[in-house]
Amino acid sequence: MKVIILAGGFGTRLSEETHLKPKPMIEIGDKPILWHIMQHYSSYGFNDFVICLGYKSQVIKDYFSNYFLYNSDVTFNFLKKNKCIIHRHYTEPWQVTLVETGLHTLTGGRIKRVQEYIGNEPFMLTYGDGVSDVNIEKLVEFHRSHGKLASVTAARPQGRFGMLSISSDQQVEKFQEKIEGDGGWINAGFFVLQPEVFAYLTGGDETVFEKQPLENLAKNGNLMAFKHNSFWHPMDTLRDKKYLEELWASGKAPWNTGEELRRPK
Repeated sequence: MKVIILAGGFGTRLSEETHLKPKPMIEIGDKPILWHIMQHYSSYGFNDFVICLGYKSQVIKDYFSNYFLYNSDVTFNFLKKNKCIIHRHYTEPWQVTLVETGLHTLTGGRIKRVQEYIGNEPFMLTYGDGVSDVNIEKLVEFHRSHGKLASVTAARPQGRFGMLSISSDQQVEKFQEKIEGDGGWINAGFFVLQPEVFAYLTGGDETVFEKQPLENLAKNGNLMAFKHNSFWHPMDTLRDKKYLEELWASGKAPWNTGEELRRPK
């Protein structure tokens, strides 16, 4: 199953750093938050990524095109036509497709633009600026169990995020993005989606996934919530970045699910 990661937004609330790089490339420790998200999926055996690029896309392209250089010892031999020898050929077992989805394209438009790379198979989707210890294996099992078109991970931090009204059988009855208040279930990303969801993305590049598409999926009874009561945190502000860096430096980052990869799926 492929994983789409939305990585094209401007990240205006982190402008101190995003004037140089896209938000998903802001580092936690010495790794971009994008890497942390991918590593979490990879620890569950999901290694095929489609990344939606936009703002400062070249930074992400440069990172992956030089990935061996960032993770290996390297010898440059300038006497032999600038020969480069890479030692310790360790990298994650990833396939990464980088797709230019437009500078000003909104979330639903970006998803629609990568449809050709997904095909007619279920896929996962998340945002490139939030980390969690959500159990991806259980999330996928949940999605397969209910037969609906879409599953969204629901978390319960304090307010400022899109609210979900969830019935007793975990069906999302109503989706409302960013209302005031706190303590409710919110859209935490980490979606599992059937390919039929692409038919809900009808507004071109102006489509906001969190508006009409998710609202209509909920209205039609096709959006289910995977309730996640453990760690989830976005990186929207410098305060968020500082908090996540402190967790990483402590060696107790909840989203760090380990180096051992499970069987690929």
